[in-house]
Amino acid sequence: FKVSRMEKPHLVTCTAPVNIAVVKYWGKRNEELILPINSSLSVTLHQDQLKTTTTVATNKSFKEDRIWLNGKEEDVTHPRLQSCLREIRRLARKRHNDGDATSTDLTGLSQKVHICSINNFPTAAGLASSAAGFACLVYSLAQAFGVEGELSGIARQGSGSACRSMYGGFVQWIMGNQEDGKDSLAQQVEPESHWPELRILVLVASAERKPIGSTSGMQTSVQTSGLLKHRAESVVPHRMEEMIKAVRGKDFAAFAELTMKDSNQFHATCLDTYPPIFYLNRVSQQVIHLVHRYNRHYGETRVAYSFDAGPNAVIFTLQQHVPEFVHLVQHFFPPETNGENFIKGLPVKHAAASEQLKQSVGLEPMPKGINYVISTKAGPGPRVVKDPSLHLLTPDGFPKP
Repeated sequence: FKVSRMEKPHLVTCTAPVNIAVVKYWGKRNEELILPINSSLSVTLHQDQLKTTTTVATNKSFKEDRIWLNGKEEDVTHPRLQSCLREIRRLARKRHNDGDATSTDLTGLSQKVHICSINNFPTAAGLASSAAGFACLVYSLAQAFGVEGELSGIARQGSGSACRSMYGGFVQWIMGNQEDGKDSLAQQVEPESHWPELRILVLVASAERKPIGSTSGMQTSVQTSGLLKHRAESVVPHRMEEMIKAVRGKDFAAFAELTMKDSNQFHATCLDTYPPIFYLNRVSQQVIHLVHRYNRHYGETRVAYSFDAGPNAVIFTLQQHVPEFVHLVQHFFPPETNGENFIKGLPVKHAAASEQLKQSVGLEPMPKGINYVISTKAGPGPRVVKDPSLHLLTPDGFPKP
């Protein structure tokens, strides 16, 4: 007879990126399956600066599924979380029944999971934490259960924009037409290596929670905004084509103008929602003025902004303009410190902006308007972490202290 012994859990750790939409997703046609009213396009940010890390453990001895987010145990019965777990388990069973699973896959099918996830950036500060979080969850579960193939449709059921975080570089989420959502998937337009000069600066104006979460905000917009309907039907389809063309051709001026116009229209639909939703604050508006006046000074579009459902600005520019523009940000939004720790991420060379440029911009400085700047670039999709010392769970399958 066999001596039953406590088997060690099977551990898998993965990381996944944040993405920033340059053609925005706002509004669902199906709440449950998370099917959008329009297609969208995003840039995946580099995981060296912003990422979610998730460890999944499976073990026969686990009594129930459990999840810990940023050090705190959360409700595992959350419907969106359950959708992802259910879909991955369904695919794993299907793969096993079709006979193309390896022997190690069989044991895990009925086992419960322990999931532990951390972000290296503030959650819910308008930094697309749910996109990175659900992309990482789905990718890690797929690794743990031996599931391969198209995963963006499963990530979409966790958080719409999460489907775009399943790929690196420039990614489109095709809205699809089918009722069951099988054709509402993400697709890479170009890899992260396509446009190496492109740089992204996240201007963190506030790390507080959003006054109105995206999910409820969207529902109200769909119900009350006529502008949103017009946007989805008459503006976005052509804009998607133009944006893909601009990305493929590395045409920064076209990319920048489309990005700013789309951000502005998204916030116009928020304002057209009844009652209206305000995500931008005084700092956000000041950043918008700064960008337009900077571009006007040079007579060309060197910098673009984009805002999601929150006040933080995401700035797109080319590498050669980063030092001067960052200096302007520091000048017009003087930080508390002398700029140490003001810039995180990719190093930025020191550069001074001319007095003429500062006068040309001519804004009233807003001290401490921006907490810090994250300097980053386009990056790859989800990755498996090979180093076992980086697991977030102990060998017993519980969060490391």
